[in-house]
Formats: sequence, C-alpha cells, structure tokens
Amino acid sequence: MSELVAAEDVLLFVNAAVTATGQREFRSSAAEQRLSLDFLHAYVRVNYRPLYAACLALDINDHNAALVVEQLLRTPGEAGEGEGRLVAARLARMAPQRVYRLFRALRAAGVNNRRTRAITRDWLAARPDPALDAVKYRAGVKTALRHAHLPAADAETGDFLFAPGRRTRYAHRTLEAYRRAGYEQAALYELPFTVAEGFAARHGVDRAVFLERIAPRMTRLERLRTERAAGRGGVATGPAGMPLTRLALYVLALPLAERAARRAELTGALRAAARRAAGPYAGSWGRVAAVLDDSFSSSGSAVKRRRPLAVALGCHFLLEALAAPGAYTGLWTSGGTDPLLVRPYGPTPLGLRILDALDGGPDRLVVVSDGWDNAPPGLAGEVLRVWRTRLDPERRTAVVHVNPVYDAGAFDVRRLGPSVPAVGIRDAEDLPALVEIAGFAEGRTGLTELRAYLDRRVADFLAAHAKGERA
Repeated sequence: MSELVAAEDVLLFVNAAVTATGQREFRSSAAEQRLSLDFLHAYVRVNYRPLYAACLALDINDHNAALVVEQLLRTPGEAGEGEGRLVAARLARMAPQRVYRLFRALRAAGVNNRRTRAITRDWLAARPDPALDAVKYRAGVKTALRHAHLPAADAETGDFLFAPGRRTRYAHRTLEAYRRAGYEQAALYELPFTVAEGFAARHGVDRAVFLERIAPRMTRLERLRTERAAGRGGVATGPAGMPLTRLALYVLALPLAERAARRAELTGALRAAARRAAGPYAGSWGRVAAVLDDSFSSSGSAVKRRRPLAVALGCHFLLEALAAPGAYTGLWTSGGTDPLLVRPYGPTPLGLRILDALDGGPDRLVVVSDGWDNAPPGLAGEVLRVWRTRLDPERRTAVVHVNPVYDAGAFDVRRLGPSVPAVGIRDAEDLPALVEIAGFAEGRTGLTELRAYLDRRVADFLAAHAKGERA
C-alpha cells in the first residue's frame, strides 16, 4: 500500500508538472495555481527527491522544469547521484530566455553554491553565439556572469556588456550592428527581430516597411505573431512545418471565414504536423474513438486563450494519424462535425458523447477534456464505471482521459472517476508518451514499476543529450 501511495504521489506531481504553468486558468487564479504548485514541488522534493529529479527527463513543461532545477540547486546538501547531468541536459533543451530567468531567480534567492556556478559556467560555455546572446539577452547574460563570477566569452563581448563606451568599433558583426543601430537605420536589419524592433520605434520607422525588410531575420513564430501587419507589408508567412499544438493555436486565432477559405491549406498543415508527431506510432493504435471538449470552458483564460481547445484540436488530428487507416471517430461535445470550425461554446455533455463513442466498440477511447462534466453532472464517470465493471471487465477497450487544465484546489487534473486513468497534457504531440504513463495511473502498479520506467526515460534522455553534444 505504501508503494501505491508513493506512486500516486509522483504521478500526481507529473500531472501537475505537465499541465500547470502558474498562470490563470478558466476556474482558478494565477495566485492559486502558483500556491498549489509550490506546495507540490516542496512535498515531492522532500519525500521523493530521486524521482523528483528524474521528472526532468519526462515531458514536463519548461515552467515546472525550471522550478525543479531551482529547487534542486537550492538544496545541494540533499543532492543525489546524477542530478547534475540531468539538470545540464534539461537546461540544454530549454529556451535561453527561460534559463536566464532561472539564473536571475537563483541570484535573487542567494543561491551561489559550487554546483550552481559550475552548471551556469557549462551552460554559458555551450552557447553557440555568446555575442548574439549578449545583444538579445543582455541583462540576463550580465546577471549570470556576475552571479557565477565568470569572465565574458571574449574581450569584445565583455566590453559590450560591462564597458560599452570603451570601444568605438567591434569586430563581431552583431555587436557592431548594435552600436551602429543607435544612429544608422540600415543597421537595424542586421539585428535579431526583437532587438531591432526597439530601435525601429526609436527611429520612427514605418511598421510595414520595417516588417518587410526585417523578414529574413524573423523566426517562424515571430512571423506568425505579426502576420496581419506583415501581410500588409508583403511578407509571406505560412503555417507549414509548425509544431502541432502551436499550429492549432494559430488556426483557432483565425476568423471562421478565413479558416473556411483556407480549409485545404490548414487541414493539410494540421495533418502533416500530426504525422510528424505520431512518428513510429502512426497507424498502430487500431480502432480509436475520441471525445473532444469544445465547451465554453475550453476558451481558457486571458493568458492561455483557447489553449484547452487547441490541445483538443491537435489531439483530434494526432489520433487520426495514430489510428489504423479509416478507423478513427472524433466526437465533439458540441455535436459539431467540422474540426476546422470548432469554437468554445455550450455545456460539457461528456457522458452522452462517451456513450456514442463506446457504441462502436473501439480498441481505444481517449477523452480530451478539463473534466467538468455538467450535462448532466457526473454522467461520464458513471457511464465509464458501468462499462468497465459490467460490460467490459476484460478491458478490451483501453480508456484514458487526458486533461489540459490543472485543478489547483485538487493538486491534480480533474478526473472523471476512479475507474478512468487521467493524465495531464499541455501539448497534443506528447499524447503517445502520456498514454504510456496513464498505465501507471490506474493504481495497479507500484513504485518499483514506476521507478523502472523513470530510470529508462532518464537513460534515454541523457543518451540523447550526449549524442547532441557530440554532434
């Protein structure tokens, strides 16, 4: 029993670390989210530290990965074997701005032990272009170098950061462009977009002209964020090649009329992204039925606008790719049949849709919802209980509930019932790995099996990191 409790505690934390970002959700405030997460991180670190560190190898989101790293570095006296390698491998995968934010948090907390300085030193040494970082993340680089007592990567970068008036010219192209951009408009277009944008505003450059000329320096995400202004400036943008969830968010941000007009392009892009996400699992799941939540609560919050609905849309196309050809059925709670035109609307009749989905006898049933079954309340859990105990005790149909919304009050994602394994999800492309974790969430395996699974994921994670370093 103690092993089952420990396994449940760790899985509860994994659900939170995958789903929660400390931001406002539809039914809870940002303060409630942060308070709930802080408690979970402290509880799991103190009681299950090796497993807490091993979670860095899972598909937890970067917000929680940064919190795990911070907690581990704050408590060096409790460190276990291999923590440093896990931390270094995870930081290498994170966005640089988030890592610099983590270093600022460590400095504010007065965390400056030898391990923290070594990790900071190694991460900075691995950056591909220190001068570009100095321009793009200037405050973060200065904070990290000062806190870890490190020299700059080279003399020019050091002067740029700490003595900007010392040189009248820089040999490095980006540093020199930054210097010239203060008085020369042409130099703007040699800088990263986020840096050039500030100089363009200072020089009063027309927005459309600026977007047209800076286009070669923009990332795909930056192009999409400025698409409407960019379109007026003649910059060609498009959704091809985007990750699945980000693409779903992009599609849902478009007006319904534009989605309909671009149906072939958007549907093709979503299916291509789903095939990339499915990878070797494509077509291997047999007959699949999905119940997808497009009720009003899927609108999310002001800071996570339409995120739950985007996850459901991404899962729809991913499950279509995972199922055997022609063996997928997707049912939206609204009753809609056109996934490209979904919008957050109405109640959440999960129980009725689950009945429809089970009627076809699928090999797998996947429910993508925040779990607030309210039309009528509790029907989904009762339907699944009767199905599992009376109609399908042999478990011919595998059922899993993936939930994109963290319930701060419950310290977990909201569940449909005790007979249904529930896992948190943030990005639709993580679905295949999360379904594997859902097997542990059924309460039939203990800590030994979960530890073995985490050890395997850690070994794979570190091997991939080492391979990337050699490349």
